[in-house]
Amino acid sequence: MNHELIKYCIALCLLSAGTVLAGDKEAMLASALSAGPASVTDNATVKDHEGNVLKQGSNGYTCYPAGPSMGAACNQGQWDELIGAMMSKQDFTADQISFSYMLAGEGDAPGTSNSDPYQTDPNAVDDWIKEGPHMMIVVPREMLKGMSHDPKDPVYVMWGDTPYAHIMVRIAESE
Repeated sequence: MNHELIKYCIALCLLSAGTVLAGDKEAMLASALSAGPASVTDNATVKDHEGNVLKQGSNGYTCYPAGPSMGAACNQGQWDELIGAMMSKQDFTADQISFSYMLAGEGDAPGTSNSDPYQTDPNAVDDWIKEGPHMMIVVPREMLKGMSHDPKDPVYVMWGDTPYAHIMVRIAESE
């Protein structure tokens, strides 16, 4: 088990080290801005994965370039809160509707489990997905009632039994 974990960590490090975007501000900006429509990205803040501001914006969206584990995204504020809570394994409660655009899809990222945000092995679950262009919507939990959790549907709930539940809206198929 430890050998598998070590191999996984080494692979992630190599992927991170080999990412063309690392340190290339213009490439990071282009990647981040590919995530949303111009009506969002024109006035969005852009940050790298360490939180450094690459471009200051004014519309409440923050865009991030693609990385080894996730495609480029443009998020409204509650999304950044959700991701921060998820990364630190803290509870999260949505108190408003908040949007995230991933119009460039998952890119080179491997995808994720539809039920477990911490699952890293696509062979260990039967709900592994890798989406093409899509939009995500975080809403107060009561608004998720009655929605599909099936990733084969064009609109479905991801991570529904976790504090990080949100709506996925497929814009186009994955290539």
